Amino acid sequence: MGKTSFVALLALCLMTGTAQAQISDGVIKIGVLNDQSGPYADITGPGSVVAARMAVEDFGATAKGMKVEIVFADHQNKPDVGSQIARQWYDAEKVDLIIDVPTSSIALAINQIAREKNKAFIVSGAATSDLTGKACSPNTIHWTYDTWALANGTGTAVVRTGGDTWFFLTADYAFGHALERDVEAVVQKSGGRVVGKVRHPFPTSDFSSFLLQAQASKAKIIGLANAGADTINAIKQGAEFGIAKGGQQFAGLLVFISDVHALGLEKAQGLVLTESFYWDQNDRTRAWSKRFAERHRGAMPTMVQAGVYSAVTHYLKAIDSLKGDDGPKVITRMKELPTDDPVFGKGTVRVDGRKVHPMYLFEVKKPAESKGPWDYYKLRATIPADQAFRPLDQGDCSLVKK
Repeated sequence: MGKTSFVALLALCLMTGTAQAQISDGVIKIGVLNDQSGPYADITGPGSVVAARMAVEDFGATAKGMKVEIVFADHQNKPDVGSQIARQWYDAEKVDLIIDVPTSSIALAINQIAREKNKAFIVSGAATSDLTGKACSPNTIHWTYDTWALANGTGTAVVRTGGDTWFFLTADYAFGHALERDVEAVVQKSGGRVVGKVRHPFPTSDFSSFLLQAQASKAKIIGLANAGADTINAIKQGAEFGIAKGGQQFAGLLVFISDVHALGLEKAQGLVLTESFYWDQNDRTRAWSKRFAERHRGAMPTMVQAGVYSAVTHYLKAIDSLKGDDGPKVITRMKELPTDDPVFGKGTVRVDGRKVHPMYLFEVKKPAESKGPWDYYKLRATIPADQAFRPLDQGDCSLVKK
């Protein structure tokens, strides 16, 4: 080997060693924490793990000299279980990032733990807008959607088309409360009114007493401030009670493509819903979703699973830029760098931790309109990124300068 070649090789080794030295323990460890087997498993679950692994592979981490490990666990939708796993991961298992975490009560708890331990936390599955409001943290980014965006999309559209009286069926925990609160504000601002509400246990399989109360209210719209299996069960049992035949309409305030698939178009047709991602939006989303489906039992991705892919991609991009994985520094760099990926396209991350991108108002197709498997949505409106999420100065986030 010539002297010039040796010097170049030595410089490369020193550069690689320096970069690797700034990666804690030499490994970037990402923990996907979600519901692996319960009511939110189809929304997040194993599919989010698939999405995270795809992001690592597509980023070319190995070729860049980055050793990335994906671990996952089931929080069982219990805040104490989720908190225990988070502490164990951060303290003993040297996890650098916890990601996904459906169930807002768990996400709010881990949001605080990440701040205490100065670690990184990215939320794709939980919905409460408090994560970028009164509970905002320099350690947390809220990636995919939130209750304010859902209310702004679905709530506004339903009232504008005549749905001016509402009754809420609400999951009795942080997510349901936040969604009910945000939608109620939009309904009232749009000239509608809430005539009643009832809160149901999470999860529950019997909605009969709650549906009877909704029917008795005579509200035009029954707002489902719940998700996953609860939403599916409420709509299925509502059909048995003749809700639609009686002139009332369900508003699914958080509906995923997996829910529509489980319901079938016969029962789900006509539902109006707000999402940040749909597999059939464009060539990039179709190509990525096809690869995802091949690895996940043929199921198309939900927006939460797409959000995990997008977030892990940007997280690795920030680490590559920093040549280090210190949690707060990576979160800061993620806010500085523009986002761009096959699922959400171009976007940004605000100072309050809110990932910003367009949201979409969809209507579920009638069976005759569907051209094949998973062809479920038709686009009613695109909500531009600058209108899709709560204005920065309205969230009471301590990170936002007055």
